[in-house]
Amino acid sequence: MTDEAPRLDPGLGNVLFDVWLVSRAATARITEAVREAGLDADEFAVYSVLASTDGMTPTELAHWMAAPATTVSSYVKRFARRGHVERVSNPGDRRSYVLRLTAEGRAVHQEAGMLFQPVLEEVSARLGGRVPDTHAHFRELYDVLTEMGRPTRIV
Repeated sequence: MTDEAPRLDPGLGNVLFDVWLVSRAATARITEAVREAGLDADEFAVYSVLASTDGMTPTELAHWMAAPATTVSSYVKRFARRGHVERVSNPGDRRSYVLRLTAEGRAVHQEAGMLFQPVLEEVSARLGGRVPDTHAHFRELYDVLTEMGRPTRIV
């Protein structure tokens, strides 16, 4: 018995299954890279989106994650317990709040980013000149999937 994953014939799948396989492989590789910073791949992605904004509402985050509100709530509670996210009153809607990374959250994100960078560089190097096309194809697929419709209400 070997620790190596079996090679699958790409002709056996379909584009959505292939994306799922790529997603799982990327998630494993990113988690392995950022683990030392105390994050997993999904957490690193959420920290990254929060770090790129002045804050976002949980509803906006749920939309970005294509996740139910309960999933976002779970993440927010976990991040808040760590002291990595704060809830700030939403100036546009006093009934809601905006999520922002704290200074400690930004420091952890920065550490994870430094750990992630070599993985990104290696993937980019292995793809070579295909990086722009690969990115464009993933964006196109994302657009197709989101244009197919989202649930009218995220539960």
